[in-house]
Amino acid sequence: MRGLKIGTVVGIPIRLNWTFLIVLPLFAYLIGAQVGAIAEVMNATFNAGIDPAAINAGLTPWVLGLTAALGLFGGVLLHEFGHSLVAMRYGYEIDSITLWLLGGLASFKEFPEDWKHEFWIAIAGPVVSVAVGVVCYVVFAFAPVGADAVLFVFGYLALLNVVLAVFNMLPAFPMDGGRVLRALLARSQPHAQATQQAASIGKGFAFVMGLVGLFTFQLLLIVLAFFIYMAASGEAQQTTLKAAFQGVTVDDVMTRREDLHTVTEDTSVAELMGRMFEERHTGYPVVSRGDLVGMVTLEDARSVREVERDAYTVGEVMAKNVVGIGPHVDAMTALQTMQENGVGRLPVVNERDELVGIISRSDLMTAFNIIQTGGTPSIISGRQQLDGDRGVF
Repeated sequence: MRGLKIGTVVGIPIRLNWTFLIVLPLFAYLIGAQVGAIAEVMNATFNAGIDPAAINAGLTPWVLGLTAALGLFGGVLLHEFGHSLVAMRYGYEIDSITLWLLGGLASFKEFPEDWKHEFWIAIAGPVVSVAVGVVCYVVFAFAPVGADAVLFVFGYLALLNVVLAVFNMLPAFPMDGGRVLRALLARSQPHAQATQQAASIGKGFAFVMGLVGLFTFQLLLIVLAFFIYMAASGEAQQTTLKAAFQGVTVDDVMTRREDLHTVTEDTSVAELMGRMFEERHTGYPVVSRGDLVGMVTLEDARSVREVERDAYTVGEVMAKNVVGIGPHVDAMTALQTMQENGVGRLPVVNERDELVGIISRSDLMTAFNIIQTGGTPSIISGRQQLDGDRGVF
């Protein structure tokens, strides 16, 4: 998740997604508009002794609303640091922590597959939220009588942080409770199978949550339900792919050099378009004396007007800064590299930077389908040799 970097703490970049800039003032407004009602709840719950009239005067409600909203997101940030610091303790790298529409998100470079690691990483966030709630309650308890603003803000944050911890422990994967559930399931079965079960339960919770949000007109709950459903589906799919591609390398899956259709830098764009039509390919590696010098796709060719295609060469429109991959890299890393760079294919080069093949999403999906039906890397290689669509991207 992209966002504006606002700083780094213990080596972890902290980012603000643009949706945070919408939800922060919204929360501040909602809290400020209900300070009287919230104060009455806290008076009934904590015997706070807050004077609703005193905190409803002038600009006070909006100042309290903004302060409470900032404090709430501060608690969310600490919640994510709870996950991140425990993960770092186990040796996992944290890409960033991002505050966004639905709270916070700690992005891991790699998700833990050891069930003990996942259990403690997942539970650390709610534990920190409870601890923040307890600290806020201590400040609330020792605040002097009549300090209505202090009582309101810290009483509110004490209550909300505990609610946040309890809500996050719902077994709705990939929320914290869902990850705890997966960790417990993974004690006695493969990680991929535990993920599928936890994801199914998470999607069930998301469906119920969406219905509740729909019938109670709570848009934020509907958005959260959608996020949980999509995230559960996506992570389950990634885990299944990772399990299927275990032990499979790029060399097992790629389209090999001898079966590739390539072009040179001096090929005209018009000739390239003709070959694309005849050979039904939408992308070609560009080689010079056996070395890869670029990649050219249908989109690159279309950037030239039809009347000028005879005058332009592939070397003028091709992508030169091409992300390549080695033949001995595992297949799942190749797929992740494609996703990270927004491409559908990667050139495969050896240690001498010579082109030895191409791996595409279609190659990976074909391999995945074969593996799912009981195939092996050797069968995949044989199938690829016989595939009439080799080189089609």
